[in-house]
Amino acid sequence: MAEPRVSRTAVVAAAAGLCLLAAAAVPFVRAYADSPRHRPAASFGVAAEQAGCDAELTDPVSGVGVHIGPGTRDPHTRRVGYETVPPSSGPHFVFPAQRARRFYLPQDRPAMEELVHNLEHGYTVVWYTPALPADEVEALRGLAVKLGGDAYGEKFIVSAWDETYGAFPAGRPLAMSHWGRTAGYRQFCTRVSGAAIERFVLAHPATDAPEADGM
Repeated sequence: MAEPRVSRTAVVAAAAGLCLLAAAAVPFVRAYADSPRHRPAASFGVAAEQAGCDAELTDPVSGVGVHIGPGTRDPHTRRVGYETVPPSSGPHFVFPAQRARRFYLPQDRPAMEELVHNLEHGYTVVWYTPALPADEVEALRGLAVKLGGDAYGEKFIVSAWDETYGAFPAGRPLAMSHWGRTAGYRQFCTRVSGAAIERFVLAHPATDAPEADGM
């Protein structure tokens, strides 16, 4: 029996259809690759050696399980004078900032005492001041998605710093802090570097915290 013949027109049409499908897929592939969650952390901001980061600071810790404010034995205390700027431990409110949020602007940032509770649960908090350029703030927004993902323990927050709690060193509009089981950790930087911030997060994982099981 003779094999059915495929017309040249059908072959051309099929090839054209495949080309159209491939062309349609390109934007989706590009969007996937460009999404913050799928970009390398080092692609945000400048290289680590250009970030102007100071040496990491190690602090004594205090305030494990010490709650202040509404619903506690100390309901009238609404503000804590923390030992360090930014805090790396200390008394805090009963409830931490919500887990679903990773990035905060000055107008919607949580209370400092909420974020310190997040630190107690193993979060790394990156703080930025108004001196940080807008494009670098946007880089931090992307990093909040990347480093807040499950590959990093999902415990990462970027928040605008409340300058009523103290000033960062001159020329350092960015800081990181983490509350470990035996020490607190802080580092100041001049510019945003995804590589430098990732290094800090990996050096101080979410599992190293007084209450690592907390949300």
